[in-house]
Amino acid sequence: MRLARNGHLPVDRRTFLVAGGLSYFGHDLASPLLAAEGAGGPQRGRKVAKSVIMIWLSGGASHIDSWDMKPTAPAEYRGPFQPVATSTPGVLLCEHLPHTARQAHHLAVVRSLGDFARGTGDHHAGYYYNLTGHAPDQSFHRLLNARTPYPTDWPSMASVVSYKRPPHPYLPSAITLPQKEGAPEYTRPGQFAARIGIEYDPVFVDGSREKPLEFSAPALKLSGDTTVARLGSRRELLAALDDAQRLTDRSLAAGDYSKQQHKAFSLLTSTQTKAAFDIHAEPESVREKYGRTITATSLLMARRLVEAGVPFVTVFWKEDKEVSSLCKSGGGWDTHGNNFNCLKDRLLPEFDRPFAALLDDLHQRGLLDETLVLVSSEMGRKPKIGDPRSGGPNGAGRDHWTACMSVLLAGGGIRGGQVYGTTDKHAEYPADNPVAPEDISKTVYHAMGLHDLSARDREGRPFNLLEEGEAITGLF
Repeated sequence: MRLARNGHLPVDRRTFLVAGGLSYFGHDLASPLLAAEGAGGPQRGRKVAKSVIMIWLSGGASHIDSWDMKPTAPAEYRGPFQPVATSTPGVLLCEHLPHTARQAHHLAVVRSLGDFARGTGDHHAGYYYNLTGHAPDQSFHRLLNARTPYPTDWPSMASVVSYKRPPHPYLPSAITLPQKEGAPEYTRPGQFAARIGIEYDPVFVDGSREKPLEFSAPALKLSGDTTVARLGSRRELLAALDDAQRLTDRSLAAGDYSKQQHKAFSLLTSTQTKAAFDIHAEPESVREKYGRTITATSLLMARRLVEAGVPFVTVFWKEDKEVSSLCKSGGGWDTHGNNFNCLKDRLLPEFDRPFAALLDDLHQRGLLDETLVLVSSEMGRKPKIGDPRSGGPNGAGRDHWTACMSVLLAGGGIRGGQVYGTTDKHAEYPADNPVAPEDISKTVYHAMGLHDLSARDREGRPFNLLEEGEAITGLF
């Protein structure tokens, strides 16, 4: 066995951090509720969702060009795309979403989501608000996209579910793929457990556009040529983790770290864990149905993970360097320039096929009723075409727009084939049934039967994980 100079196994900082995430599970023993006390409880007879798959269209997806089209608006707003009929009469989607259109009978489109001037118009505040359900504090307004995650931040929905749900027997309760959003240059706030403790952070799993089928969990392998099969003893691994702990950029309480060591070793040696991440085990016909992109394999992986019982899986859109250049964006949905070509040729097709495949796959396997699927983003796009940063109207881009956006929901007790809320004639502002991100978060918790959102800090003081907002119970 190859040892480092100090005689310990070589475990690099990156492996340690991800292995640390894999070691933690939610330990709240409250079981999923089939009935609830008081207002906001689930309707009698409704099944409680066991899992959530959240698909995050990083950068800010254009609602007016996808699921809230305005075909009668002036050309400087509506753009060249046309709406197309779907599997549900009256629910119209963009013509460049043909696969999703055939699954519209599973969808609820919420068109009236806005931040009501509580955000900053920038990405970090949008991430935080829509991932946690908590409005950005003044530090976001002061620092904008320089605002980094704080340990006092509110936890993400994924972390809340991890905190409140019983632990999975062998997998983490929250997993994010194919990347940690914002790394390595900086990290977007809102995707962590923050004030409820690092033990509830999602596990981050990497994938790549270049080799989308080589999907692996970095925590399931050690650095160098050290493999699980070559581990001599539990003591040697724990000694290696002792060394790696000094490199971590977060401080852990001593008790938490001891627990982390024990569970990290268990996961590194678990055949069940490795099997859950083995996407090559899927039949070729299934992989072909989803497609060959990193988005496709990520959504297929998400289905495998919820099938294995993971309560919360987040799929962040993987940046594309070519899209970054073509769209004046960061490689995702932040289409400051060339909005229409980028959507038509790249973004919408890459989303459309695997998303529709996911819905159909979950339905065919009998998993859709117990899996809530949420498609969200940090913002919408400005309905009036032309961003000064890309040449104005001639650049055919759309700027940030936090006043209005749409989200999609399916499964988990959601009644498909419906549209909730409306926007004005230009899709600039919510009109009927306006909702805010805290309402979407409460809707997710409602679907999962989580109505007791009480928690305690490390000093034992009680607090509420999300006081604002109301579940949109009419969707169920």
